[in-house]
Amino acid sequence: MMEPVSVAHLALELNVAQDEIEDYLRSEWSVDLDWADLRDDAAEAVRETFREVGAAQPLAWRLCPGDRVRRRAIHAVYGGQQQGGISTPRSIPDVLVFTDPSAGAKYGYDAFEGLREDGSYAYTGEGQIGDQTFKSGNRAIRDATSHGKAIRILRTKGVFATYIGAFTTGEPPYELKTIPDINGNPRRGIIFNLLPLAAKVELLPAYGGELEPEESLVDYAASPRVWTPPEFDDVVIPANDEISGERVVSRVEFELQSAFGTWLSMEGTPPARLPLRAGSTVIEPDFYVPDRRWIVEAKRSTARGYIRTAIGQVLDYANVASRAGLPVEPVVLLPGAPERDLLELMQRLGILVVIRDDSGAFRQIVA
Repeated sequence: MMEPVSVAHLALELNVAQDEIEDYLRSEWSVDLDWADLRDDAAEAVRETFREVGAAQPLAWRLCPGDRVRRRAIHAVYGGQQQGGISTPRSIPDVLVFTDPSAGAKYGYDAFEGLREDGSYAYTGEGQIGDQTFKSGNRAIRDATSHGKAIRILRTKGVFATYIGAFTTGEPPYELKTIPDINGNPRRGIIFNLLPLAAKVELLPAYGGELEPEESLVDYAASPRVWTPPEFDDVVIPANDEISGERVVSRVEFELQSAFGTWLSMEGTPPARLPLRAGSTVIEPDFYVPDRRWIVEAKRSTARGYIRTAIGQVLDYANVASRAGLPVEPVVLLPGAPERDLLELMQRLGILVVIRDDSGAFRQIVA
């Protein structure tokens, strides 16, 4: 008896779209495709039917998000480096990223990798000892978008790889951070900022490490944490090989948060932190005010772009909190009054708007 194979494996082997194979199996073999593996005659019939069809087509990526195959089968078809985390096959215009979060956690990489609150995926570049540089695979990821290449992430475990999906680089495409090498020594690391295009992001770990399984879910909403004011001194990032010129990162928004938190405490309604489980990651608003049932998103400016972002964020937080059984009111905190049409929009959406007035006090405003 032959080793069982999946539709995904056959699509990869034969260079044929999976839906074509599935349609054939349904019509000719009445195969129940809820069962992942095919045996013997059905698999061989697929090979006989599609071998010449696939050979006549240009080589293309044939895995779908969630497919699990042997890593060596991927390289057998597309080529590329079989060792390491980043592979650059010449047969397709893609960069393949193989990640094993459990292996990376042994070296402390889990503190820098994972699915972030905004849905982006943080991925540590290659290079285990010494500063990471933009050569080889790291250069390929950095330049993928400008070269029109998809970044395809696969999560590995043993000899198998599960295809997560296609990603592109975000803005900025990467950050330079101090991370440990395999010996625990600090060095400069490249943390790529990857955005999903078509992917099953729920198959990725959350930023900072795996979450509890959903069946034994930690009730984040039931456990508010102590809030501490953020530091808001301006931070100067010196120039380096990759970033020319000094950049000053303003923390105007943090200063606003600090002042608001102090005001809430003086009013007898101190704020708290409220991490919320949202799908495959943890999201956290700027403030949770238990005594007022407020979830607050702060923005440093009243510009339209900032207001649009705040609306989406605070409604998302409120929705996740509500699903966790925590009734809340969404609040947007601003340094001043926004334009009237934006204020009316937030009022229609049920969002409270709090501003800091000229005296430094905070108050709710309406259209």
